[in-house]
Amino acid sequence: MARVCRYLFPLLMVVAATKPESAAGAETYQLIGQIRMDEQEFSRRALPLVLLEGTKVPFAARTNADWSGKFKFKNLHPDLFTLIVYIPRAGEHRQTVEVSSGLADSKKRVHVEVSFRPNLASMNLRKVSSVQLSIPEKARKEFSKATQKLGKRDLEGAIAHLNKAVGIAPQFTDAWNTLGTLAYKMKEYALAESHFREALKHDPDYYPSMVNLGGVLLTMGKLQEALPLNTAAVVERPDDALAHAQLGLNYYHLGQLSEAEKYLKQAIALDPGHFSFPHLPLADIYFRREDFGSAALLYEQFLALHPDAPQSPSVLARLKTLRGTLRGRTRTK
Repeated sequence: MARVCRYLFPLLMVVAATKPESAAGAETYQLIGQIRMDEQEFSRRALPLVLLEGTKVPFAARTNADWSGKFKFKNLHPDLFTLIVYIPRAGEHRQTVEVSSGLADSKKRVHVEVSFRPNLASMNLRKVSSVQLSIPEKARKEFSKATQKLGKRDLEGAIAHLNKAVGIAPQFTDAWNTLGTLAYKMKEYALAESHFREALKHDPDYYPSMVNLGGVLLTMGKLQEALPLNTAAVVERPDDALAHAQLGLNYYHLGQLSEAEKYLKQAIALDPGHFSFPHLPLADIYFRREDFGSAALLYEQFLALHPDAPQSPSVLARLKTLRGTLRGRTRTK
């Protein structure tokens, strides 16, 4: 298990963070999944491990798919989730999944099909660094307890166990990174930055905290400081949608729209429903260029993917305006 631990702790950054809301009284849903592979079926000795991480509200859960690739998560509150599928000797695949009323059936089930495409880093299966190998079992148990607390939506309990873990093993980069993502979700950006920097102090090549530090600096408006980190993240993981989304947004806010377009388009290609909503800044770029047809198409795609997003009403209103503009252009030709 130690060999793959670097790939099993998903990135929880949301570039445009939303303040976590209380889940008390919220409706719950099931996520029903089916994993498909092109070349082989699953072995009973190598069943896929499936992890689910909330992006707005701190939450974590895991399960195993069965031999046919089916899996299920119950009692989920509405959120955008990062879904990670790890298959031994095959690698890891991740994508964004939305659970909301607009995407659920009459039985409050959201269905997702995962076309398993392992990312380059997980296929590489590099040796674990000496830093990771030095983590004592006692600290790992605290990390495991923190994950269990997140599954019960006990944020304070999770943070307490993570603090115990880094107290036992200050070099525990996974624990520092998780503390950073939780701080980020609570909009404690300076604290999140501190945690990510602490992880990188112990392992400068630790990718999760590299990309997450780029994200939190971007959120804090430190655009020039964020740019080299987000650029390095794309170089390090060219198939990571998060890295492309953050670099695209970095260039967008710097006013370098051609560069922004390139990376935002790639983020959408890698993960169409990505939780950073790359469709929206990309649509704005086309709107500024008066390419209203391309902007309208992106808005349509966004609404299909995220019907219950807070931005959806304003996106729908802008889409209606664009359609009127396009109809007017057609009549004048």
